[in-house]
Amino acid sequence: MASAKSSKRRQAFAATVRSLMWKLLAVWLIVSFGFGILLVEPLNEYRLGGYKLGFWFAQQGSIFVFIALIFYFSAAMTRFEKRYSEQDDSEAEK
Repeated sequence: MASAKSSKRRQAFAATVRSLMWKLLAVWLIVSFGFGILLVEPLNEYRLGGYKLGFWFAQQGSIFVFIALIFYFSAAMTRFEKRYSEQDDSEAEK
């Protein structure tokens, strides 16, 4: 019975991680492909640090967002691992 609970927890953990990965990949796709390629002309009407915003997203913005997503993913994984390990510890005490 403990292995069935453990298997369900592992599946829940994997589903949580998979969901987070898809969401973060969607954000990166929107920023890199959407802002850097598809919406470059409307964004070029605005400036950021002296550069056209569409150009900035294509050259630097998507990289900065990708790095921020890596840090967010790392922090979220730490939270998930603590949450799921606490569940393991509480069930082990029973």
